Amino acid sequence: MSKVTLDGNPLELSGHFPAAGEYAPPFTLTNSALEEVKLESWAGQRKILNIIPSIDTSVCATSTRKFNEQASNLENTVVLVVSADLPFAASRYCGAEGLKDVVTLSTFRNYSFQQDYGVAIQNGPLAGLCSRAVVVLDENNRVLHSQLVPEIKDEPDYNAALDVL
Repeated sequence: MSKVTLDGNPLELSGHFPAAGEYAPPFTLTNSALEEVKLESWAGQRKILNIIPSIDTSVCATSTRKFNEQASNLENTVVLVVSADLPFAASRYCGAEGLKDVVTLSTFRNYSFQQDYGVAIQNGPLAGLCSRAVVVLDENNRVLHSQLVPEIKDEPDYNAALDVL
């Protein structure tokens, strides 16, 4: 069981966080059209999984904007923003901000993603949400980079994620 902090207070996570060199677990998530999509929906593409607690927080919004800015410059790469937010909220935010180079996905129907990716917060005020993490996959879903951000209120290391691509 991994641990992260929120304002320095420890939170426990359950599941296995994928490490570089491993293959990413398959997943099914819900997109903004309320359709179920699977990891293989992006077969043959590189993927940045920007896993966040909620698009309605400033750090999550910032990471979504920053990855959106970089996405248009990345060849054969899709940025998937994964949270427990309802698809409506994530879609509304991206539409209002003009973010067109990210795909928002929700765990609200498929909690198993949180367990399979080791980001399921088990205690504290954010229990039930995803911890902040970035997982970068190659075209074959092999993990090139993974970062479980130790303090949820901190931004991920964007350069480390982008440099492996």
